[in-house]
Amino acid sequence: MPLPDPEVLARVDRLELEARQFVEGFLAGKHRSPRQGFAVEFAQHREYAPGDDIKHIDWKVYGRTERFHLKQYEQETNLVAWLLVDASDSMKYGSGSRTKYDLASSAAAALAYLVLQQADSVGLATVAGGIRAFLRGAGGMNQLREACRALAEGPFAGPANLGPNLHELAGRTGRRGIAFVFSDLLDDVPDILAGLQHIRFQKHEVVLFHVLDAAEIDFPFRHMTLFRGLEELPEILTDPTGVRDSYLKAMEEHAAAIQEGCRAMEIDYVRLRTDADLGRDLAAYLQKRGKG
Repeated sequence: MPLPDPEVLARVDRLELEARQFVEGFLAGKHRSPRQGFAVEFAQHREYAPGDDIKHIDWKVYGRTERFHLKQYEQETNLVAWLLVDASDSMKYGSGSRTKYDLASSAAAALAYLVLQQADSVGLATVAGGIRAFLRGAGGMNQLREACRALAEGPFAGPANLGPNLHELAGRTGRRGIAFVFSDLLDDVPDILAGLQHIRFQKHEVVLFHVLDAAEIDFPFRHMTLFRGLEELPEILTDPTGVRDSYLKAMEEHAAAIQEGCRAMEIDYVRLRTDADLGRDLAAYLQKRGKG
């Protein structure tokens, strides 16, 4: 039996450490119990009593009855959070110290840790031209180690083919849960949206993390540059100042079309960039989600 690759093991350890540091820091700043899970369902109403938090008042009920009633919720049991990570060739790119795949893996590991410490379950898939790794939903902190191990094996050569892979994963993720999708989304928009819609059709809630490098967003190039193609695209030597405006316009239109499709399907769209503070960005999303 071959010995484990030390580099892979080091990446697994780093991912685990980053996940724990982020989540423990995030929860340390919250007053609510960390066991309040991602998925909650309405349970019942009860009458308002002095000292109750007014944010839970059901104003529709008040409009009908002119009496204050609070909404009460209960956490769904055994939630399964699916982490669907683009591990294709284009995710290798990074203009700084962190690649897009590094960022996606760190974010996925952090969310895995958060879900698992709430006593829920995590499943994971990495995709690059097909499904490269697939972990069935399971609980327990050993699942974090297995997820990090699968993430540490990527990225891989070849295109993502994200849309077709999402279709396949929709049929393998089982009952309703939450699907967190991490990708640079460098595929055709209709294919991406069709794959996301299939997952929504399976009754999953979907959160799409659009992972981009800072240079892809800002296009800071000013001198003659050789752009190396990823995912079987050719190299191009060009003056970037001549294509900057058209490039930025195309990127903006691409992202806007995806965001519009997400709004129509009630999918959360979250942009992550490689030069930003991942802990801050994830915390901002989770706090916004908690208020919602």
